[in-house]
Amino acid sequence: MCRGLLNREKLAIVLTMTAQIILKIDVDTLRGTLKGVPNLIRCFNSHQVPATFLFSLGPDHTGRAIKRVFRPGFLNKVSRTSVLDHYGLKTLLYGTLLPGPDIGIKARSVIQNTANQGFDVGIHTWDHIAWQDGVKTAQPNWTKNLMDKAFDRFQDILGKACEIHGAAGWQMNNFAYQWLDSKHFKASSDCRGQFPFLPIIDGRQLNCPQLPTTLPTLDELIGMNNLSANNVADHLLSLTAGQPLALQVFTLHAELEGMKLLDVLNQLIQGWKKQKYNFVTMTDYALQNKGLLPYCEIEWAEVPGRSGQLMCQKITH
Repeated sequence: MCRGLLNREKLAIVLTMTAQIILKIDVDTLRGTLKGVPNLIRCFNSHQVPATFLFSLGPDHTGRAIKRVFRPGFLNKVSRTSVLDHYGLKTLLYGTLLPGPDIGIKARSVIQNTANQGFDVGIHTWDHIAWQDGVKTAQPNWTKNLMDKAFDRFQDILGKACEIHGAAGWQMNNFAYQWLDSKHFKASSDCRGQFPFLPIIDGRQLNCPQLPTTLPTLDELIGMNNLSANNVADHLLSLTAGQPLALQVFTLHAELEGMKLLDVLNQLIQGWKKQKYNFVTMTDYALQNKGLLPYCEIEWAEVPGRSGQLMCQKITH
């Protein structure tokens, strides 16, 4: 829950600011890094909007996601979202029949170019599949090992410490949140929610702002309620039209919007411009609003269109 009179006063300030939107790109795979990211850079540059790219920096083990076949809702999601079309057969064999390539090594120049183009760049994870499937119940040493690997790889590639983060699959544990504080991250986006906040973990108020994903993702929407690539942009734009929220966070994927769903992204950006949203990065938003955010707890909950439970902002009305 979100706490305190002061928090309510801060929340009132946050919710009455000029409407802003963050385009947060989760880059999960080698294919998404090599092909999707350059497409997205060209798209954002053509629209002259900023964006935040969060990279997977270690091995691509996408094929190991087959273990999720028994997870409630997983097969339904796969059948709706044309996984083979978006990810490609080769990617779906990484970590099983094919060895998992090291994204941070093979796509080093793409990551460097993204930063050099002036985009906000941060960490998504080290091993996307290992993190998404294992972090919820992982011990601190396991968590620290993967986070340290990603942190060190980022510094090796870009020559500076990482300051923003966004967890794979919105999966975290309590130690992971505390690790972000220990490394003095400026912002992270590790959960779903309604507005930016500072997390309360194990009863302790932490300092790294959470900028939760506020909007449903395309892979959660397409194939549900008669939505398709042809009309999903209109649906999303209807959710943001006339909304009082000061910040919307839209999570997109290099493997989807960066390739076959690029036309949908173009429609969304044009629509949000017409709705008078200002586009900002995670870093910019965190710097602008330092000290204005309420404290909230985080809980596990289900999100429509996605299998399993995700970390979600705990809000009491």
